[in-house]
Parts: sequence; C-alpha cells; structure tokens
Amino acid sequence: MADTELDLGDDPSLLLVDDDEAFVRRLAKAMEKRGFDVVTAMSVAEGRAAAEARPPAYAVCDLRLEDGNGLDVVEVIRARRPESRVVVLTGYGAIATAVAAVKIGATDYLSKPADATDITNALMATGDDLPPPPENPMSADRVRWEHIQRVYELCDRNVSETARRLSMHRRTLQRILAKRSPR
Repeated sequence: MADTELDLGDDPSLLLVDDDEAFVRRLAKAMEKRGFDVVTAMSVAEGRAAAEARPPAYAVCDLRLEDGNGLDVVEVIRARRPESRVVVLTGYGAIATAVAAVKIGATDYLSKPADATDITNALMATGDDLPPPPENPMSADRVRWEHIQRVYELCDRNVSETARRLSMHRRTLQRILAKRSPR
C-alpha cells in the first residue's frame, strides 16, 4: 500500500500520539511517505494541545500513555472535528477498552505491534468495509510472550507479582522469562 497513491482528501493531516519515541519516529516517517502531513505528540497533554490547535483529519493514539489515557485525546479530536478518522493502538488488547474506544469515537482499534500498513488500512477503511487481515500477523506464542513481558515490566520486573497478576505459577513464569522470544 505504500507504493499506491492514497486518496487522503483535501486535508492529509495526521496526529500520532504515543510515548514510545522510536515507534513514533518510524511510524511518522512511514506515514509521510504515504502522503500524510504528520504531527507527533509524546503525551496526553501534547496530544490534546495539538488536537485543539489544529484538529487532524486522521489520528493514531496509543491507549496508555505515561501521563494518562489516549482516549482523552480522542475525545478532544471528536469534539473539534467529528468527521476525523481515529485509530486507537494498544498493547493491552481487551474487549472493555475496545468498546470504550469505539464509544468515544475511535474508527478502529488495533493491538500493538501494528505496522504502518495495518494502521493505514484501518485509517482508510470506510463504512462497513473491514481492513484486510495483516499479511504476517504475530504467532499466538509471540502474542502471549509479548503480554507476559509487558506485565513483567509493569510489575517492575518482580517475578512473584507478575505471576500473581497473570494467575500463573511463579516457577512456570521464570521458565518462560528465561527463554528467548518466539517468532
């Protein structure tokens, strides 16, 4: 899709809100190649300010940011520009957060890691059209491993606390953490 010309309309503005600096840089570069006029924000406060100053036609917001919830940015975008297309990204894919994102006005909801093609497909999908499935999705083992790693990091690398939160035996968790990531 990167090689084809996208019909972005009169306003190709895109707001990217994520606190992962490397991810935002890579995604911004890829989206600019697709014809978007990209503005980035690394926090809820920056995202809200950017959305109020210049409401974007398209937006990609991470759900969980260091200073709050990305849905706060989605609300500002929807209030200022109701027709904008907003995709919410999250590493914590759960039905409750997906429902909350869509109720607030998100166009789509994607689990990380999502690449620029997945995000572009979600932003450009219209009406009842669903974006095509990803070309090479993560394996179920990899998704499980990513989730365990994220919870482990959120528990400040405390194995016992992570095992408790994941309802898993501590020793089993230690074995999983000792292995390399699956492909």
